[in-house]
Amino acid sequence: MDILGWIRDQLAGFFSLGPLLDMCASGDYGKLLTVDGFGSLLAPVIPLLLVFELVRGTLLRRSRRVEYQVPLLVMVLNRFIGAFLSIAMIGLCIGLFNRFAPFQAGLTWYGLLYGYVVWELAHFVYHFLAHKVRLLWCLHSTHHAPVAMNLSVVYAHIFLEATYADVVRTSICMLLGVSPPLLVLIMIIDGFWGSFIHLGENVLREGKLGVLYRLVLTPSHHRVHHARNVLYMDTNFCNLLPIWDRVFGTYEEVREDAPIEYGITRPVKPYSVLDAYLGEFWLLGKDVWHAPGLRNKLLYLVMPPGWSHDGNHHTAKVAKQMLRVEQASEVHAEAGT
Repeated sequence: MDILGWIRDQLAGFFSLGPLLDMCASGDYGKLLTVDGFGSLLAPVIPLLLVFELVRGTLLRRSRRVEYQVPLLVMVLNRFIGAFLSIAMIGLCIGLFNRFAPFQAGLTWYGLLYGYVVWELAHFVYHFLAHKVRLLWCLHSTHHAPVAMNLSVVYAHIFLEATYADVVRTSICMLLGVSPPLLVLIMIIDGFWGSFIHLGENVLREGKLGVLYRLVLTPSHHRVHHARNVLYMDTNFCNLLPIWDRVFGTYEEVREDAPIEYGITRPVKPYSVLDAYLGEFWLLGKDVWHAPGLRNKLLYLVMPPGWSHDGNHHTAKVAKQMLRVEQASEVHAEAGT
């Protein structure tokens, strides 16, 4: 076995350099003007930024092993398990639902604008359900398990989550008239931005991006989404345009009086890929096993995380209601004094 060749192939795969290397070898740089060429140009940026972030954090003594180990090991695991599954599901959904669209928005500026609004709606639906349906949260929780924000978090996903996400997003986009070529372009842009907004404090301290903070979702907004603070739970579900977060009241900005605490509400074992990957499934299985009656067992699968058959709920909604009551009591007490 050619060990050096294998290492070279793995590095090229991680940095997504294959298409660019092929382009350089052929000398056909006109491909950069195509959708695939545009994607090939963007693909290496996030891995390179990850290396820069890690090196800079190490030199400044800000990076810790616990912040990177689980996400990067999850990435390696996913490369072995689910490399082609997501692409297959996208193709399946295009074939099933594209024919039912009342019209087709193509590769025009107004088509891109319409398509992106639809894509954000589809992403919102997938992401909202991933936080509000216990079984889907089990798929999504791996992404929220890391205790710090950095680009390695981009790779912290259970391989089946991409399949679920692509089925929901592609189906909605097809039914609402986003043409397949336009969908590919949107997914390239969204994939880049969705990775970029995970950039950590070692590179972007505040992450607000100046005037863009008022127009799009920035790393600062996405850090809020990854917070376990009750105040920030279940907010900022969109990826680039916060349209639907504003429509549905889930838009939230970081507050100076509430520093972000990353992770999920239960303690995850440090350095444990198994706990980050399957811990929520284990807890769901225990709840289902002990629940009385078939109805309660099924409800544990579809109700929000924290729901309990005995009425002792610890959902994000209940936690936020309790926080509002506490804050109102504090205001009332201060007014009384």
